[in-house]
Amino acid sequence: MPELVFFSGTMDCGKSTLALQIEHNRSARGLQGIIFTRDDRAGEGKLSSRLGLVTDAVEAGPGFDLYGHLVDRLSQGGRCDYVIADEAQFFAPDQIDQLARVVDDLELDVFAFGITTDFRSKLFPGSQRLVELADRIEVLQVEALCWCGARATHNARTVGGMMVVEGAQVVIGDVNAGEHDRTVGYEVLCRRHHRRRMTAASARAAALSPDVLPVDTAGGPAADRTGA
Repeated sequence: MPELVFFSGTMDCGKSTLALQIEHNRSARGLQGIIFTRDDRAGEGKLSSRLGLVTDAVEAGPGFDLYGHLVDRLSQGGRCDYVIADEAQFFAPDQIDQLARVVDDLELDVFAFGITTDFRSKLFPGSQRLVELADRIEVLQVEALCWCGARATHNARTVGGMMVVEGAQVVIGDVNAGEHDRTVGYEVLCRRHHRRRMTAASARAAALSPDVLPVDTAGGPAADRTGA
């Protein structure tokens, strides 16, 4: 039976790479699919991974009817054996409903890939709807790591390396933005350091800061402990 499968995970866990791998494997067997995406880092109408792989896709912008697009394609003699939806967290809830309808009415497998929560640890509307509707949810096993070495579970938005918790839910940024770069960047963190708003840059700054309690070498308790 065809399924709506939601592959979820943090940034840097290989979601887009897996989407490209599924596309490669199925097309190599003579199947033809369609890829929908939105706001990919490579630009409009592209599906790209951070490994440098990229392919063409259909941009599913606001108001775009995914189900209608597929019906038009099939009614004009086109072929489609499966659907891939990348950056699905950016899709509107009604577009996720359309993907479910593709599975149920057109009997096509749909593979959706996306981040579950935003930089504030709040569910993206598209991801929430996928959790509600998906036949199966797969958490990707390639673990992204926090700067401390623990498993990264949260996405943080940064400016100049410092974590920010206000702003629009969707802002395209660079995961490689440095601590001196004032543009928007993103970083994956474990829950502990996301709660403490401690990014790699802020942790490094704290480690390099002087002691907050000065040592009195001339006398006082510190001298008493070393004296006779």
